[in-house]
Amino acid sequence: MSATKPHILIVESRYYDEIAAELLAGATEALEAAGATHERIEVPGAFEIPAAVKFAVEAGGGAQGPFDGYVGLGCVIRGETTHYDYVCQESARGLQDLALQHAIAIGYGVLTTENRDQAWVRADRKQGNKGGTVTDACLAMIALRRQFGLDGK
Repeated sequence: MSATKPHILIVESRYYDEIAAELLAGATEALEAAGATHERIEVPGAFEIPAAVKFAVEAGGGAQGPFDGYVGLGCVIRGETTHYDYVCQESARGLQDLALQHAIAIGYGVLTTENRDQAWVRADRKQGNKGGTVTDACLAMIALRRQFGLDGK
């Protein structure tokens, strides 16, 4: 981990492939603009994002794992059952719990929308650019960790 060049893990659900691709493009543009490096892994859905971050933290052996920060990207679109509610709530809660328990920087980029049109507006780099904005949030939290001397390395 470099004090000047953050190294980020992007954990990406590709359930809605075209939306995921746009979120990833926004995230990578933000990382490139900041001079940060990154690695990317895919998980089956948004529900699995917190576990993948936890695996990375545990594998690193340190308080935050081998990465300076984490960006979770995905999309959950409401269907006809309550499954949507559980996935949305648990992915958000899981990542927030990890951020608080391990003092790690996380950008939460799981879109939770009523339909594909809403999701596209939020993902599109020319409109909502949530991939970019959540990555910027992660980078800001990395800077704050460093300000408080929590780099750990």
